[in-house]
Amino acid sequence: MRHTAAIAIESSKSSLVKPMPAKVASNTSRVSPWLTSLFYPLGHYIVLPFYFGKIEITGQEHLPKHGPVILAPTHRSRWDALMMPYSTGQKVTGRDLRFMVTADEVKGVQGWFIRHLGGFPVDIRHPAVSSLRYGLELLLDRQMLVIFPEGGIFQDGEVHPPKPGLARLAMQAELNTPGLGVKIVPMSIRYRPRIPRWRSRVKIAIGAPICVADYANGGSGKKEAKLLTAELEMALKTLDDS
Repeated sequence: MRHTAAIAIESSKSSLVKPMPAKVASNTSRVSPWLTSLFYPLGHYIVLPFYFGKIEITGQEHLPKHGPVILAPTHRSRWDALMMPYSTGQKVTGRDLRFMVTADEVKGVQGWFIRHLGGFPVDIRHPAVSSLRYGLELLLDRQMLVIFPEGGIFQDGEVHPPKPGLARLAMQAELNTPGLGVKIVPMSIRYRPRIPRWRSRVKIAIGAPICVADYANGGSGKKEAKLLTAELEMALKTLDDS
């Protein structure tokens, strides 16, 4: 997957997407067991260990084994799309990852592979309702999503402010189904040197989950989503400095 895989949702004119039924039929994407059983072990045991000198992972005990989760990592390289299943996927949590990708990526042969590896598209030109509905559906189905909150690759060594859509999506799911228990897990992915090359070192730090229900206090969700976004940014900066 390219660096835009799991791109963060941009802000929209409406504060939150409209309520939806608890279950909506969709054929937007699926996880193919036979494909993931070939693709991810190839990356886990051959590609990543061969290319990188050392991959250090801390905080895996923070990863929820069940319930709706949004993994929110910093985005530093196209390699991140392989680092995520390596550090948080089936071999660690027993769970499949559902990557948010741009609509332009799910075309042709590449699109077939992305969809069958759990990727689902979002139309970043019109992100407010229809293109976010499937992500909301996956949270209501208690899946584990990957959304890079910064919205792009940054290799300047700084944590960039998260886009507001991630928190809005999480808040909408929690408000739609009180007690759902959505959690956002901040993650830091760092390469040394900053632009990865042969035998680079990688450090992946996983932080404690942020409970979205703590912010769903009966308001409209807009103000609460801003506070949630601020906490996520602070958590990302703390992890990146550790």
